[in-house]
Amino acid sequence: MRKRFFSIPGSRTIFSLAVVLLTLLLTMGIGVGADEVLSADAEAAVETIGAVEEAEEAGSFAYATWMSLLPPLIAIILALITKEVYSSLFIGILAGGLLATNFSLSGTLEAVTNDGFVASVSGSAGIFIFLVLLGVLVALLNRTGASAAFGKWASKNIKSRTGAALATFALGVLIFIDDYFNCLTVGSVMQPVTDANKISRAKLSFIIDATAAPICMIAPISSWAAAVSLYVEGTGYDGFDLFIKAIPYNFYSLLTLVFVVALAIMKFDYGPMAVHEKNAIEKGDLFTSGTEHAAENKIAENDKVRVFDLIIPIITLIIVVVFALIYMGEFFSGASFVDAFANTDVTVGLPLGGILALVVAIVYLLCRRVITFKAAMECIPEGFKAMVPAIIILTMAGALKNMTVSLGSDAFVKSFMADAGALQNFLPAIIFLVACFIAFSTGTSWGTFGILIPIVISIFPESQMLYIGVSACLAGAVCGDHCSPISDTTIMSSAGARCDHINHVSTQLPYAVTVAAVSFVSYIIAAFIQNWLIALLIAIVLMILTLFVIKAITKKKA
Repeated sequence: MRKRFFSIPGSRTIFSLAVVLLTLLLTMGIGVGADEVLSADAEAAVETIGAVEEAEEAGSFAYATWMSLLPPLIAIILALITKEVYSSLFIGILAGGLLATNFSLSGTLEAVTNDGFVASVSGSAGIFIFLVLLGVLVALLNRTGASAAFGKWASKNIKSRTGAALATFALGVLIFIDDYFNCLTVGSVMQPVTDANKISRAKLSFIIDATAAPICMIAPISSWAAAVSLYVEGTGYDGFDLFIKAIPYNFYSLLTLVFVVALAIMKFDYGPMAVHEKNAIEKGDLFTSGTEHAAENKIAENDKVRVFDLIIPIITLIIVVVFALIYMGEFFSGASFVDAFANTDVTVGLPLGGILALVVAIVYLLCRRVITFKAAMECIPEGFKAMVPAIIILTMAGALKNMTVSLGSDAFVKSFMADAGALQNFLPAIIFLVACFIAFSTGTSWGTFGILIPIVISIFPESQMLYIGVSACLAGAVCGDHCSPISDTTIMSSAGARCDHINHVSTQLPYAVTVAAVSFVSYIIAAFIQNWLIALLIAIVLMILTLFVIKAITKKKA
């Protein structure tokens, strides 16, 4: 019956609207009379925060209640049901605007426009510029034939799917500075290699995503370490020291790396990913859902081009971006290397490095006479066009996050976590689940540990349990971010691999949930053992055993 209904043209959109209308009607029923009187939860949140603007925001009957998480949940559910991300995100944003303004149409229009889209664009402008610059660089390398030359070299030297997957993994590990930079650079460089070895774009985007946030989350010198350090400020602890001590307990990030390597060596896949990989191997279909995405990445061939014509621009990009990031962190004004990363502005450093690297790449390729100036300039609109879908999704995801914040989702989580302090040894596992849910719902891992870190620090005294609790918070944020279709890193992993976004989300979800389940059990074990080495070894063994069990089950079903 469901298949027949969804086969009718426009049925998915009708179903989506019906779900939203029903949800909003129910919330309207719950919120009757809330215009005049604040809810008890909202009043408590206002007293805690004490800001005039947030007191005004608490005029919404949904403020600081479970309903504050409805907009992202609506968007996520609709995206998974309809397989259409743009309308799903917009409906979620609209739902957030209606709840924030108590269903005032004029107020909703103003909130969605100003607090949603305008704020999202202004806050992400630097990232958008960097996306476009990388898109231009990729178009440039494709137009010159450098990508094709690298693909030919890789096909001669990397002759197995396992080798291609591990090479992609290794490059992702090496680019540990920033997840945005990681996602787009690894995808651009390794795409010819994985294509030549018939690895689906869904699998490529998974490997990119698995070596982006998880690597940054365990790298002391990264934008993520800097963010954690900043969120710890004012708590009485040294943020960098706390981050370092939490690394061995960051089970989700560490086990994700084990998972990727083990999966490549064991040579099997499961869930929706198995379908994509089977199509890639047997039919040469790298996309499964269609061939429209293949047309976006036309690669020219040029006999004059050599492999180093791709390697030199990429290495230049890495070096220049690192230079730009530490420059923005005042490294050349006397700050240490670590402090420079802690104080850098990624939204300025990335585009600054990107512009310089692109100029160097164009000059280099012109000097090599592998492209004309006119052809190089034609790559600018090509690169911009290639990144438009990612920019639109990032803008809408940012707007949705702003709507969620305006509904007091952080105050709701604080009140929820305050009631869980008596569970002691089970608390790290609970913190992990809560962080997963928040990051999944909001699409932001940084926002998640920004909310939870102060709470976790207030719950635990300085001990191994503090480090376990903080690591559970950070690991859960990465896990939820991995699973969420509205996460910026998930979106950019799709963009980097030139993979359909919903395909990436649906194929990655079973893998992320598998690692999350093992991580959850590991946090319970770690809380009782409180020894990072023993707990980590047990977690790795559990992860590998789980994969062997899944492989045995999938073989029986085949």
